[in-house]
Amino acid sequence: MQKSGNRERIYCARPALLPKEGQNVKQIHITETVLRDAQQSLIATRMPFSDFQGILDDMDKAGYHSIECWGGATFDSCLRYLNEDPWERLRKIRKACPNTKLQMLLRGQNLLGYKHYPNDVVRKFVAKSVENGIDIIRIFDALNDVRNLEVAVDQTIKSGAHASGTICYTLSPVHNTKAYIKLAKDMENMGVQSICIKDMAGIISPKEAYELVGALKENVKLPIILHTHCTTGLGPMTLLKAAEAGVDVIDTAISSFSGGTSQPATETLNYILTQDGYKTGLDTDVLKQINDFFKPVKADALKSGLLNPVVLSTDTDALTYQVPGGMLSNLVAQLTAQKKMDKFEEVLEETPRVRKDLGYPPLVTPMSQMVGVQATSNVLAGERYKNVSKEIRAYVRGEYGKAPGKIDPALIKKVLGDEKPIKGRYADTLGDGYEAAKAEIGAKAHSEEDVLSYIAFPTQAEAFFDKRDERAKNTFKYTIEKID
Repeated sequence: MQKSGNRERIYCARPALLPKEGQNVKQIHITETVLRDAQQSLIATRMPFSDFQGILDDMDKAGYHSIECWGGATFDSCLRYLNEDPWERLRKIRKACPNTKLQMLLRGQNLLGYKHYPNDVVRKFVAKSVENGIDIIRIFDALNDVRNLEVAVDQTIKSGAHASGTICYTLSPVHNTKAYIKLAKDMENMGVQSICIKDMAGIISPKEAYELVGALKENVKLPIILHTHCTTGLGPMTLLKAAEAGVDVIDTAISSFSGGTSQPATETLNYILTQDGYKTGLDTDVLKQINDFFKPVKADALKSGLLNPVVLSTDTDALTYQVPGGMLSNLVAQLTAQKKMDKFEEVLEETPRVRKDLGYPPLVTPMSQMVGVQATSNVLAGERYKNVSKEIRAYVRGEYGKAPGKIDPALIKKVLGDEKPIKGRYADTLGDGYEAAKAEIGAKAHSEEDVLSYIAFPTQAEAFFDKRDERAKNTFKYTIEKID
């Protein structure tokens, strides 16, 4: 429960939208995603801090349950493309938004990278994330392997933040409501404080959402959150049915960055839910200010080509391909850069085949990237698995955890030969990693946060540190003194 400012949740709907007298007022909270998943899904996380700095004060006044602003691909993008320190970005957002919970997405034992990290690194990263301003950490494992959530969840709670255990929702012969209930109960027993259904591809239907939310409400004693996308056009209807089933929090994006592979529009859901008797706590006037601010940001992204109209359209084929928004925008960017967009449909068709071969992993980071890259490689090479990425090799070996289903035996043989896959928790085989990394990067790291950046993305972080040091060398200070 939030304690001050907008954390008191003032009800600010227009009179015309107020519930009728005697109508039951139900509470539903809204998390805004424009600073993380919305821009990740639409423009591959290329929004610099300067593009949203001027609206943060207003966002803090909107009445959001939380602002998702960090984690996911934002960390990588800051270092790799934007020449920004992701930790400094977080601190700036925290300073500008003192009254609203800040939320991040964490890939469990993968942190914000694409491999499993030692336990000491996971604990250090989580603790520093909270120290620098994070209130809620949404923690998931790409394979729904709860063993890979344990350390991050434990450290989140010890650091005084809210640990939100996450179900990566997908459809396959091995994924069903019974399995999701078991996963939720396992996470509840682990100590998480809420359960999030993370539908990264926008494939959960209104009926499925209603049934799953209802089943979770009956079987666990925790708040239930639903995160979905508009990729297939189902998003708004799905969130409404989830509300009917008693969902506690939904994720939305301000309308200028909503739709397509992003989330449903904040203003639209707020309008409908308020008319239906729900109390959201959102200030509609402030929402308009926020949307007006982001309209030119979107226009600039369209003009530059950063925002491809492909990701703004409804794609019902995603019900078959199950490609999430961030994965889709990255596939488009990857194929465009290689001048191979003519292979786009072929890559989409290959994606579910690769996924089946790998035992039906949910298409969420890092599995979405791994499957997408392998599918692209298969298509461009003209031969399936002619080239197998090191990440796929690690997955087949068991370094990412237990596959939900059975991996194709022929693929295992091709990748591992006579080597046997790992059966235990891979991270437990790793020694401590923080101190070794600290010694390795040396004086280039100016803080513990720098060391963690280096651990997550060594090449990109070191390049950023070099540029930062160069800027410091070329910075001059002038003193003006009055001469009598």
